[in-house]
Amino acid sequence: MADQKSDLLQEFTGLRALLWPIHTFELKKFIPTALIMWCILFNYTVMRDLKDTLVVNAAGGNVISFLKLYCVTPAAILFVIAYAKLSNIFSSEKLFYIIITPFVLFYGLFGFVLYPNVELLHPSAQSLEQLHAAYPRLSGFIDIYGHWTYALFYVLAEIWGSAMVALMFWQFANKITRVHESKRFYGLFGVIANTSLIISGQALVFFSTGLAQNLTGVDPWTHSLKWLCGMIVVMGVLPMLIYRWMHTNVLTDPKYYDATEEKAQKKKKQKLGLIESAKLIFASKELGYIALLLMGYGITVNLVEVQFKSQLGLYFKGDCNGYTAFMGRYSQLTGILTIIFGWLIGANVLSRMSWLFSAIVTPLFILCAGGIFFFFIVGRDMAMKLLVGMDPIMVAAFLGAALVIMSKSVKYSLFDPTKEMAYLPLDPELKGKGKAAVDVIGGRAGKAGGALIQSTMAILLASKDVLLYAPYTAVIFVVVCGAWLLAVKGLDGSIKGAIKRKEVEEMQREVEASDKR
Repeated sequence: MADQKSDLLQEFTGLRALLWPIHTFELKKFIPTALIMWCILFNYTVMRDLKDTLVVNAAGGNVISFLKLYCVTPAAILFVIAYAKLSNIFSSEKLFYIIITPFVLFYGLFGFVLYPNVELLHPSAQSLEQLHAAYPRLSGFIDIYGHWTYALFYVLAEIWGSAMVALMFWQFANKITRVHESKRFYGLFGVIANTSLIISGQALVFFSTGLAQNLTGVDPWTHSLKWLCGMIVVMGVLPMLIYRWMHTNVLTDPKYYDATEEKAQKKKKQKLGLIESAKLIFASKELGYIALLLMGYGITVNLVEVQFKSQLGLYFKGDCNGYTAFMGRYSQLTGILTIIFGWLIGANVLSRMSWLFSAIVTPLFILCAGGIFFFFIVGRDMAMKLLVGMDPIMVAAFLGAALVIMSKSVKYSLFDPTKEMAYLPLDPELKGKGKAAVDVIGGRAGKAGGALIQSTMAILLASKDVLLYAPYTAVIFVVVCGAWLLAVKGLDGSIKGAIKRKEVEEMQREVEASDKR
């Protein structure tokens, strides 16, 4: 135990501080936690790329705004209601299994039953054309109805990101990670987990090109989809197995986790419904700021994504395997950049710089990069004079993809860790149901805000062409980035003192406990 005390007091130096600031005795907790995040993010990447392939090639990029606003947002609200009720009934361990199982079952069903029979399940193309001609302002809703299994796939993929990454994983990580560990752990969680983007991206490319090209007598895309949905099922089961192992071997060890505080909180914990949880959130300045951060990211990225994915759909013109292969390479690049940024920059920024500096990088980057993208979209004629001979659709698609790739790299490396660090000094009740409501509904509100803007414009203009309202979205983009920056500054003023105090208290308790042992 003396060695453990020495390790706690040791400051990492040199390359060890840069690349691997983890004590040997911490590996038993750190590695399986990182593996859970790895599997969850692997599935998120595959789901995300497949959902875009399905809906964009079937209905165009414009339908994304309608899906996010009118399908994903209500589904997210229903999820929060269900989560609040289930959390009052089941333990956190059982709740993890209950939440993840429906996703595993659906994607297995989609790949092997629903998609092979999609022609029987969806209305005919002729009937959809008649509806579009009769009701042009309702084109988004007609497309959702006409491809309802794809819409369901899209909705559950979006909920997976919020429920499993933002809520279930980070709630577990915040539960077992101490404040002084978080500065070293959280950045590396992102680095390790984002290697899954490289692996999942390569899997998407292989099954969409390498495997598909060697098939005869079968539909290549249907075959590719079966393999990819099978991988989703496997990577959905693995986190449950690791989660169970940690509850048996890690959370029972006082070196890694002290359950005394949690048990005390459970005894005095008031069971709150959705309304009471909402009241708790609105009463907390800190949770309000965190919600604004999530909304800022969600709105800005959504405004860009709809524009670039619409151009991408036009570029591939219904080639599902080509689109999926592109998204696979897109995910690979995201993973590579995230690892480079997170390991060499992000982790060191988190450990060496202030919370404010670390948190403000994301909105500043998105503001600058997004400004370049919208300059090209709005001023396309002027921009193409500088890019003579190039396809404007291709340029818009690839420029937008580059922006979103870099934005997600910054998000995974700095935005997510700093957001989660903001929860650590808060009351346990705020980190429970309050976090659930902020992460799921707040995150969805961000995406819904961007979707509301663009779907409303599509209805008013009776057009599926997102370029028509690009100038308006550009202005809104800049305004939202400004509000996001102000929210970061406000949150820093609320939590920086609490984070420092709690970090010192935890270190003192750790050293005292080590002396007693």
